[in-house]
Amino acid sequence: MTESLDALSVSTMRMLAVDAVEQANSGHPGMPLGAAPMAYVLWHRLMRHHPANPHWPNRDRFILSAGHGSALLYALLHLSGYALDLEELRRFRQWQSKTPGHPEHGLTPGVEATTGPLGQGFAMGVGMAMAERYLAQQFNQAAQATLVDHYTYAIVSDGDLMEGITAEAASLAGHLQLGKLIYLYDDNRISIEGSTDLTFTEDVAARFAAYHWQVLRVEDGENLDAIEQAIRQAQAESQRPSLIMVRTRIGFGSPRVDSAAAHGSPLGREALQATRHTLQWPDTSFHVPEGVYDHFRRLAIRGEAAEQAWNEQLAALQQQAPALAARFQQQMSGTLPADWDRDLAGLHRDGKAKATRVASGQALNALAPHLPALWGGSADLAPSNNTWLQHSPERNIHFGVREHAMAAIANGMALHKGIIPYCGTFLVFSDYMRGAIRLSALMGTHVVYILTHDSIAVGEDGPTHQPIEHLASLRAIPDLIVLRPADAFETVAAWRVAIQRQQPVALILTRQNLPLLPEQMALDGVGQGAYLLADCQEEAQLTLLASGSEVHLALAARTALLAQGVTGVRVVSMPSWELFAQQPEPYRRQILGPAHPRLAIEAGCSMGWHRWTGDQGDVLAIDRFGASAPGDQLLNAFGFSLEQVLTKAHALLA
Repeated sequence: MTESLDALSVSTMRMLAVDAVEQANSGHPGMPLGAAPMAYVLWHRLMRHHPANPHWPNRDRFILSAGHGSALLYALLHLSGYALDLEELRRFRQWQSKTPGHPEHGLTPGVEATTGPLGQGFAMGVGMAMAERYLAQQFNQAAQATLVDHYTYAIVSDGDLMEGITAEAASLAGHLQLGKLIYLYDDNRISIEGSTDLTFTEDVAARFAAYHWQVLRVEDGENLDAIEQAIRQAQAESQRPSLIMVRTRIGFGSPRVDSAAAHGSPLGREALQATRHTLQWPDTSFHVPEGVYDHFRRLAIRGEAAEQAWNEQLAALQQQAPALAARFQQQMSGTLPADWDRDLAGLHRDGKAKATRVASGQALNALAPHLPALWGGSADLAPSNNTWLQHSPERNIHFGVREHAMAAIANGMALHKGIIPYCGTFLVFSDYMRGAIRLSALMGTHVVYILTHDSIAVGEDGPTHQPIEHLASLRAIPDLIVLRPADAFETVAAWRVAIQRQQPVALILTRQNLPLLPEQMALDGVGQGAYLLADCQEEAQLTLLASGSEVHLALAARTALLAQGVTGVRVVSMPSWELFAQQPEPYRRQILGPAHPRLAIEAGCSMGWHRWTGDQGDVLAIDRFGASAPGDQLLNAFGFSLEQVLTKAHALLA
């Protein structure tokens, strides 16, 4: 009976996915038809999860990195008892449904990560496995409780393995010996354009063995017992992550089996009818045979028992080590400790000019002792990015030169919960991270991106290392907070924002030293995105807007204009467009000032600044690539000089 229920359940998953794609007249039926057996074995026989509580901290994590097969995941979630009813499967890919074309974290119960851009899910799983190990080291006490002990699984595709981000993530995972990371490779040998022989003939097994992974094979993707045996063998390996290569057949049971035609479009009526016939399935859409729900709902019973046993461990720890138990619950909930920022207040009162990257490193080290959730590192640039935790070397992650994977791994760490991850590189290399930063904003993950060397003032390294368009590019991403502080005090305030906001934040930091601004003004104003740094007593004639290092140039220009008898000059420090745009309209009007000219000054491209200067204003920016020379010389050569600001100011005043 169990054997027949297994087969019936696999067919149900297949046909629910196919029916969803057919109903939407859009989607990918081939992957669900081929990969359903391995997904069933993992979810029904081995994975520890509780459908009634998708947020149970010690659940196994599952990522569908091959996010185009989302209909398979939705069928699994529905049958397993997650809060996803059959009507949502009927509304696959439709407006305001919980079943979008690719899985979206935070929208669909049980979806651990937003996937679809191939390779991102693979890398996020590495971050989840890293978070599991880090938290286990913090909180597991053999004599008292094992609060953190779970696996991270994923189904990955040929497309995932072709993406370069996967190479970076797999290399790091093998180096770190993430034995609780287990990936099922849907080895169907078909991509959108045809057979993978067109482009992908490498020896995948040898490649992953070279990454120090355990590589296992299942030659028949329909053999449930062989799949289970391989997963159990992977679970038994503690030193190496595992890649299980499961030989599947895309479009299994359909006339399009083993062809690219099964990949990315509905089967169509005739092929659908033929598939039903092959799988001995009734001609009824969204059919769930008798007994299948009960068979799947045993997961709820098993999950409830596992969570109850875990709750008992937590209760015991609360009795034996209440402080540790309280800290665990606090970290997993994302709540900040009461004293998390107490050491920030005394920073930078020595009056010395310093680079904002240096001020950021000092803030990071002041936060770390009070925020054990804070964990991260740099893409082999820690001395330059100032990301090194001096008194907690075990909390520094050496990502290596892997910017692509680093950002996605940080997303996985944040999705796991219990971690506030940060990662650093030069601003110019945020291009390599952009796909993951975009997903970070889409998911709302609490990741801090530390991006230093923020302008042509980088100097001698030349245009390859000098960001021009990068600020505009990051500001274009919805729901990403970009902060470019103008001094050490603004940097402290920026870190306050970064820790308190439950969303991704990018800190844009200088290489060169900057003098200090008034402390309280900076601390009060940064959280509002922009603030009036210098006002005028007479009627305002001109407002200078600037961010970062150019704020000081604006202040110098104001002083020079005053000496020339121009008394109505205001200076606004504008570290964050996003935060400023969120302020009430009266505040924004107050800061931008009444109807008079505005001049924006920023050592990046001009794109977007006219939103704040208006049609009557002007922008001093750089809309070309830089050059190799000392930073001060470059700034002068490209017009970021007092003389050029005064020239533009007088032109506006005239």
